[in-house]
Amino acid sequence: MAEMKQDEFGMVGLGLRREMLDELLTQIPSQIDFMEVAPENWLKLGGRFAKQFKQLTDKNNFVCHGLSLSIGSAEPLDIEFVKSLKVFFDTHNIKLFSEHLSYCSGSGHMYDLMPIPFTEEAIKHVVPRIKQVQDILEQQIAIENVSYYAAPDQQISELDFTNEVLQQADCKLLLDVNNIYVNSINHGYDSAHFLANLPSHRIAYGHVAGHYNEADDLIIDTHGANVIDPVWHLLDLAYQHHGVFPTLLERDFNIPSVAELIKELDIIHQLQVKHAITENKESA
Repeated sequence: MAEMKQDEFGMVGLGLRREMLDELLTQIPSQIDFMEVAPENWLKLGGRFAKQFKQLTDKNNFVCHGLSLSIGSAEPLDIEFVKSLKVFFDTHNIKLFSEHLSYCSGSGHMYDLMPIPFTEEAIKHVVPRIKQVQDILEQQIAIENVSYYAAPDQQISELDFTNEVLQQADCKLLLDVNNIYVNSINHGYDSAHFLANLPSHRIAYGHVAGHYNEADDLIIDTHGANVIDPVWHLLDLAYQHHGVFPTLLERDFNIPSVAELIKELDIIHQLQVKHAITENKESA
């Protein structure tokens, strides 16, 4: 069997929620190579939760996926927040930080991820902000392709917009496969074409998740259900086009037992092994 190219933090991950703490503190299943948290949910925690979290980060690989950097906002970046992230990452040996290609603040915080207009002007605005964050953190960050439900003032395609931001900012990509599927249904584009035309060398890791079907032509990205077959198929295609990359299962509510979540982690493992074998045969 071919060996998969092992990333610094492993190949299969699970988003950690507080509801999982007691179960995972007892034992980390072998299927989980790394975990992901939103730093905003843990930065200021003290007491029992802080101690439990440090127990986990001392012995396991963690990445952070931010919620409030608001990289596309017209407001100035919160530099003190970014500096606090750096301290948090050092304290917990966080392997990578990712954020959404979106914004969530203006004159106040909106507690939702809003779409950045797909325009050249927006690219010129976002790129230096990503570079500034990378300079403060002294590392590349990963930017996630996001789900969105409206495209105000769109002048270029989502694909071209995403690729230009990645190239000009010289950052990594958090490839969210479910978001590609959701957007392809909601906005009527070819998910396979979108996926194939992303830059392989930029991919840091990937996300898969479940969603909610509001209507035949409207899907809501919820992370509250099992991953469906078309999304698994798209992950299969992603490995085919880009090679095997670390992939994490997101589940934010309606959270079942870890044993149930492992069934989906096993699917990720199976797809990765399948493509590792294929790549090995083709290179032999």
